Amino acid sequence: MSAENTASNAIGAWRPSREVEMIVGTPAGGGQDRPARMLIRILADAGIVDVPMKVTNIGGKGGGNAWDALRARGADGHVLSISAPPLVNNRILGVSDFDYEVCPPLANLYTEYLAFIVRTDSPLNDAKALLAQLKANPAALTVALATAVGSTNHLAMGKIVQHLGGDPRQLQLRVFESALHAVDDVVAGNAPLGVISAVSTRKALAEGTVRLLAVSSPERMAGEFAAAPTWHELAVPCVMGQWRGVLGTPGITAAQTAYWQQALAAAVNQPAWKAELAANSWSDQFLTGAPLRAFLDGERALTAELLRVLGLLKAA
Repeated sequence: MSAENTASNAIGAWRPSREVEMIVGTPAGGGQDRPARMLIRILADAGIVDVPMKVTNIGGKGGGNAWDALRARGADGHVLSISAPPLVNNRILGVSDFDYEVCPPLANLYTEYLAFIVRTDSPLNDAKALLAQLKANPAALTVALATAVGSTNHLAMGKIVQHLGGDPRQLQLRVFESALHAVDDVVAGNAPLGVISAVSTRKALAEGTVRLLAVSSPERMAGEFAAAPTWHELAVPCVMGQWRGVLGTPGITAAQTAYWQQALAAAVNQPAWKAELAANSWSDQFLTGAPLRAFLDGERALTAELLRVLGLLKAA
C-alpha cells in the first residue's frame, strides 16, 4: 500500500468501498473532462484510491446538466464532479437554482488564464494599442470568444472596458462553442481580437498565425506566453481565469470530505500532475476548506457585479 493511501486511511472513518464516478459537464477532451481523466489516472497509478473509477460525460448548460445529475445522487461519497465558473454563473443568471452551497466544494485544482490574441498582421501592435482602441470605442472591435455570453472570457473583456470608463454592453461578440473555433475566427480575420483560454492558442502561436497582446494571470506565464505582459502590469485590474475544482454530492459527510481532500492533495503533489499543469499552461491553485470557500464567495460576488455591468443581470 502506498504512503498516500496509508495517510488517507489514517482518517479512519471512511474510504471508498465501490466504484467512484466522476460526472463531468463537457464531452471527452473538453475543459472539464481533461482534469477529471487526469485525476482518475493519477489517483489510480499512485495507489491513492484503490477502487475502480470512471468518468461519466453529461454535457449541456456549461456543465449544469452534470451538476444536476450530481445533485440528484443525494449523499454519496462515491460520486464527484468537476467544478467550473458556470456553476456560479448559472445560479446568478437563474439557469439553475443552486451552486456550491448545495453541492459542496472539496478542492480547487488550478486556474486556466486567458490569452488576448490578434492576427500576426494586426495593426494592434501591443496591449497599450488595444487599450487605446477600447477606450475610444469599445463597439468598434469585435471579439471572438468561447463558450457563451457571460463566460469568464466575456467578463474579462467587460472588466477591462469598465476600467477604461466605457460601456461594456457595447462590446461586439462572436461566440463559439469551442475555444479552438474562436482562435480560427481570429486567424480568418473575422474578429480582430480573441479572448481565449491560453492552452487553446498554443498551436496558432507556434504556427505564427496569431500574436499575444496580454494575459489575464496575476504573474507572467511560462513558455511561449512569457513575453506577454499581464494586465496587472499595465495597471488594469483584470486577473481572471477559468478555475477547475472538485465537488461532492449534497450531504457528503465530514469523513468523506476529509478523505477526498487528503486524496486530492496527494494527487496534485504527484509529478504526473505537475507535468500536466505545465503541458496545459494551467496555474496551480490548490485550495480546500475555508480558503476555498472564501475564493468561491469572492468569485460569486465579482461575477454578479460584472454580469450587471454587461447588462445580463438586473440591478438588485
